[in-house]
Amino acid sequence: MAEQATEGPKQPASGRGETRKSSCLQEESEALEKNGHDAKRLKVDQEEQNKRHPKRKVVLLMAYSGKGYHGMQRNVGSSQYKTIEDELVEALVQSGCIPENHAEDMKKMSFQRCARTDKGVSAAGQVVSLKVWLIDNIMEKINSHLPSNIRILGLKRVTGRFNSKNSCDARTYSYTLPTFAFAHKDHELQEESFRLGQETLEKVNELLALYKGTHNFHNFTSQKGPWDPSAKRYIMEMHCEPPFLQGGLELAVIKVKGQSFMMHQIRKMIGLVIAVVKGYAPPSIMQRSWGEGKVDIPKAPGLGLVLERVHFEKYNRRFGNDGLHESLDWAEEEEHIEAFKKAHIYPTIIQTELEEKSMAGWIATLSIHDYDATSQEQNVVNHKVEAAAQSDDGGDSD
Repeated sequence: MAEQATEGPKQPASGRGETRKSSCLQEESEALEKNGHDAKRLKVDQEEQNKRHPKRKVVLLMAYSGKGYHGMQRNVGSSQYKTIEDELVEALVQSGCIPENHAEDMKKMSFQRCARTDKGVSAAGQVVSLKVWLIDNIMEKINSHLPSNIRILGLKRVTGRFNSKNSCDARTYSYTLPTFAFAHKDHELQEESFRLGQETLEKVNELLALYKGTHNFHNFTSQKGPWDPSAKRYIMEMHCEPPFLQGGLELAVIKVKGQSFMMHQIRKMIGLVIAVVKGYAPPSIMQRSWGEGKVDIPKAPGLGLVLERVHFEKYNRRFGNDGLHESLDWAEEEEHIEAFKKAHIYPTIIQTELEEKSMAGWIATLSIHDYDATSQEQNVVNHKVEAAAQSDDGGDSD
């Protein structure tokens, strides 16, 4: 008896092809569905994250030693020069305070800094504003991803429209320098053994006090002519504090408070006073420096410059006591600020000065500057050309 067939009739080749095609389409559909589910799940996770930790506008109080960094401001897409903000943004992402895509486009977190400190410049009271997820132990987590020479010392909630740069009324900087910078070029020691006398300190303060008020500081920066309105800056206070010994070096601290400063302005203000005290330039150069003529002003080294604090008087008056927001005065953080300066800023200034002799080397160049006025008419022409050819955003840099 014939063996009973156990298989059905064979499908034609085209039928098998249709089956494979159908299978592929089903796999693609499943893959698309899976990807859709993944995207939807990510979106749901993101929404859940926002519900658990809604984004809120805050300010961070920062302290950092600027040595080894190319200033504060980040240049997205450029890894050639490391900045303070590169470190900060990376720490914000790693700690879970902001989504990763905010690191590539900082506008998404409404990021703004009070001042764009230059290469090598440190800060004890920098303030940045941004929107973050208010996760638990947020400051501790951010600091765990930062190097020890960059710290978040305070965090406060602010209004949704707060902008740390535009809301800032004034900035206070300090400039720490070895006191031998004030030794007269002809009569006194030009080295670490020099000690600053009371008479010289008073002379320094008399000169620094001349800067107070509104002056035309076009000679104290680049790319600005005497008729540029943004060259006029208001200085509220400037003085030199009594000297102190640290690390075997006598130091003095110059404090200056102003509404805002242009690039290199503070370093040139101090450089000119040093040139006068040392006897390289006449005292009359101070008044002449904010006139229309071009004046050759030496620029002191950037090593000792520190952003001490930023001021928000108007904001504090309006929102500091409204019951919802805190006053931005940082009195409670003062102890931590001083501790950071003693641990990271002052030692860096002293060690670098002793090893690299930045101030001593700069002092040696003071004699090559031309402190005498040149042709007033030619200077006016030169400034007109500069003003027409150059532009500047007028932002803070020092």
